Amino acid sequence: MGWVTRNLQSGRRLRPIDLARGHGLSTQAIRNYEEAGILPAADRTPHGYRAYTPLHERALAAFLALVPGHGHGTAASIMRAVNEGAADEAFGLIDGTHAELLADRRTLEAVENALRDLASAAVADRPAAAGSTAGSGPLFIGPLAGRLGIRPATLRAWERAGLVRPRRDPLTGYRVYDEADVRDARMAHQLRRGGYLLEQIAPLLAQVRAAGGPEPLESALTAWRTRLSSRGRALLTGAAALDAYLHARG
Repeated sequence: MGWVTRNLQSGRRLRPIDLARGHGLSTQAIRNYEEAGILPAADRTPHGYRAYTPLHERALAAFLALVPGHGHGTAASIMRAVNEGAADEAFGLIDGTHAELLADRRTLEAVENALRDLASAAVADRPAAAGSTAGSGPLFIGPLAGRLGIRPATLRAWERAGLVRPRRDPLTGYRVYDEADVRDARMAHQLRRGGYLLEQIAPLLAQVRAAGGPEPLESALTAWRTRLSSRGRALLTGAAALDAYLHARG
């Protein structure tokens, strides 16, 4: 049985060092957490020393469990709200983090769908036979718009937003879309169909360009999905610890 369990069962008073030791923290960190409202205010001994209780241990455990999923700032705000008796405010902060995680998941799924769309398009555009040039080479704005099923004006709007960056033919001045431009246009089209705004799409396409294409980006997307899963698990752990603290508060 650990020292925390013994203290929780005995209900005895805890010194700052007792609270800090179980989490590898300094006593100054414990005092800072109390001053920030993350821990409830401690009682004082007749000599002026802080006297913590098992309830403070629950609060500290809850805060430390909330940090990986919510971040330090939001976790601190959640604990302050709870300690001030504003549980609904704390729940609203928690809901906000879950909404943010859901938005990140949907963005990831949209990018993955766009990459799959690119892969399918690459197969469809591949020359049907050796020596064929159908579907290959640069495109002007009309043929590309027709291939995507959009208007040329849409491509021009995407260019103004930085989603596509076609070069200009030196003789005619016409826009010329090379293979990378076509790829970016396809991704933009897929993401727009998914409901994403132009300003949301631009940074995603910048990542594709920085990675050198969609293939190198796939490993980054796998790492992104892993991070989202880890954060989701951390939110569950934090919720359990916070629930234990709420029950201890009564």
